[in-house]
This record gives sequence, C-alpha cells and structure tokens, in this order.
Amino acid sequence: MKWSGGFRVLGLSCSPRAGGNTDLMLDSALEGAAGAGARTEKVDVPGLDIHPCQACNACFKDGRCIQQDDMQTLYPKLLDYEGVILAAPIFSMNLAAQAKILIDRLQCCWSKKFVLKEHTVPDEEKRKARRGLWLSAAGFDRPDVFEPAIVTVRYFFGMLEISTRERVTYYNVDEKGAITKVPGALEECRAAGARLVNPPEPTGEEQEWLSSLS
Repeated sequence: MKWSGGFRVLGLSCSPRAGGNTDLMLDSALEGAAGAGARTEKVDVPGLDIHPCQACNACFKDGRCIQQDDMQTLYPKLLDYEGVILAAPIFSMNLAAQAKILIDRLQCCWSKKFVLKEHTVPDEEKRKARRGLWLSAAGFDRPDVFEPAIVTVRYFFGMLEISTRERVTYYNVDEKGAITKVPGALEECRAAGARLVNPPEPTGEEQEWLSSLS
C-alpha cells in the first residue's frame, strides 16, 4: 500500500557502540530507504535520557506515560512515522538493554490497546501503511541466537500497530566493523531499507517470518 502522505522512516540505533555492526547496518538501511524516496531520521537511543518503566499503572487512565524524559519526544515519532527500523544487537542472548528499556516504555501503548481498548495509531489508512524492519548482529556463533528476542521484537512492532515486518540478522559478527567483511551484508540491509518503502509481495522465508510475528 502506498501512503498518500509521503513515506517517512525512523531508524532507532540501539547499540551503545557508535559505528558498531548494527549501527552500520542501520546506516545502510536508511540509505536504501532514502534512495527509494523516503524521508529518514536516525535516533541515537543510547544518547537519550530514558528511564525504566516504573509499573505505576498511571497509563491505565489515558494511555499516556507520566514520566517526563526523552521518551515524550520519541513517542510521537514512533506512532507517526510510516516506517520504523529497530537496529538492536544481541547481548547476553537477547536485545541489548538500550533497546529493551525503550520497549519497556511502550507499556502505555499496551494500556491503550488492552485496557482502554483503543488503537495506538487511530488512522486506519496509516495503520495499513506502516512497516517495520529489525536489524541485528550477534557475536555468538549460532544461527538460533536471535530466537529469544523474537517475542520481544513482535511485542515492539505490535504495540506500534505495525503488522508488516522484516528482519535482517547476522550471527558470528563480533568485532567493531566486522559486518563490513561479511559479503553482501550491508547491501542486504540497503535493499531491506528500500523494501520498507516499496515492498514486494512477501514470499518464502520472509512470509514465514512475518507470519511468526502476527
């Protein structure tokens, strides 16, 4: 579906290592999205002041978080941009803490959906147009290293009402910049960024991934 308002892509760099593997993957994906005609913005999540969720349940009243930190400027972008890229590496067998703290703060979106029974993105046309991409690198030499994070990523996109999702992940990539030595890796990220803006019909493995997050 083409979004009539113009496609915008928000890239969330959640690695604490600037210029690290996941960060480089995100830069390539944003290049691809921009090349496909999108307006892009990159956010350095570790540089933001984001407090942990306090489980205070204040958001049960109106679906809003009462904590006054940098999430208050990030919430509108997360819910308004048509494309969202979560670039989050694997630390200790799951998403890095810098990504997880952001995701925990989507409790207010959970409250809006499941307590107040409202959409987090009210506009139906925009909901249908929204698409997501998960980029991740892991140092562990096992292809299933990403499996524990899948449920968390599913939650993240689900709370943002993004039902069309793709992932690009690379394991056994540890040292800073190692992703540049993996043949075709950054090109794949660039292509995924372009697909975020102009998606083909999903088939094969991609369709299986999308279905697993429905």
